[in-house]
Amino acid sequence: MYKYKMYILRCSDNTLYVGSTNNLERRMNQHHLGEGARFTKSRQPVELIYIEEFSRIDEAFNREKQLKKWSRKKKLALIKRNEKRLKYCAECKNESHFKNKGKE
Repeated sequence: MYKYKMYILRCSDNTLYVGSTNNLERRMNQHHLGEGARFTKSRQPVELIYIEEFSRIDEAFNREKQLKKWSRKKKLALIKRNEKRLKYCAECKNESHFKNKGKE
């Protein structure tokens, strides 16, 4: 049984908020009341747009931390389940990356 959730909210200013919880209904009520997080408090209303479920809280928390490091474009690719775009966003595009060697 999946008890823990990692979720993404779209805020009124179109920013994305990533969180995790063991009670999504309660957590959403907190967000709607402005008590969920400092980030969402001033960005009301918020809309739940993505959920992943986990059997352990550490898995949900680690996934939350992972996604918080992602770019907005990469998060949107995940939300839209666009595998091709997600893979593209995950690729390293630094000039020093091995794929760019010899392309000068």
